[in-house]
Amino acid sequence: MNNFIKKNWQKLTLLAFISILPVISLAVDENTPSNPNTQGKIINPLGTTSTLPALIQKILEGMLKIGIPIVALAIIYCGFLFVFARGNSEKITHAKDALLYTMIGAAILLGAWAIAQMISATVLAL
Repeated sequence: MNNFIKKNWQKLTLLAFISILPVISLAVDENTPSNPNTQGKIINPLGTTSTLPALIQKILEGMLKIGIPIVALAIIYCGFLFVFARGNSEKITHAKDALLYTMIGAAILLGAWAIAQMISATVLAL
């Protein structure tokens, strides 16, 4: 048993973190005076979202909040790839490809949000 823990301590730590994270992130401070009915209870993180378009909008907003910093870090990483290439044509090609894929990912991320906004505006106009 001790040998198993030594070999898999990273996986066990990750499993423990994943299982505890929802409890920590969805917990409400007991000293919150704003709503006494939610004290000590786990509340819905989506708020009063009850329709499918509102749910999709919340999901896309969450993806943007997570995706935009990742895109920024990826662009910085591509800059380091260009700097460390030092004129090596193979490494420069790799850096250009990484930057291209980062820009495609950013375009998909922002494009999905823009399309959702257009569809939402069209549906609300009808």
